Amino acid sequence: MSELEYPAVDGVAPGNGYTHVVTGRGQWVAISGQIALDADGQLVGIGDPAAQAEQVFANLERCLTAAGATFANVVKLTFFVTDVAHMPAIRQVRDRYIPGTKPAASAVQVAALVNPNLLLEIEAFAII
Repeated sequence: MSELEYPAVDGVAPGNGYTHVVTGRGQWVAISGQIALDADGQLVGIGDPAAQAEQVFANLERCLTAAGATFANVVKLTFFVTDVAHMPAIRQVRDRYIPGTKPAASAVQVAALVNPNLLLEIEAFAII
């Protein structure tokens, strides 16, 4: 596993549920934005951000495993949401998959995703 560092940043307010800077040495892993499709390509959790987040994080975990990584290796998450009001439900799921120190993160509200029933998409970057 890579050794990640979370340096403090002088003059920047602490992040609420994320880290401003994460560094580390190792192999870079980029995980494409994951959406709430199950292994058969069926949409999970229509209208339910928590159910969609659960599927998305399960998909991210499978992708990380395929790369020889875990959520402990994740240095950056980007959340694309159709409504920022979904973020509390998404964060609850995230916190189960990533307890403790959180990676760097960005959340962006978008007008739409590839399917009108999708509420979120999350991409990840890791170092192993």
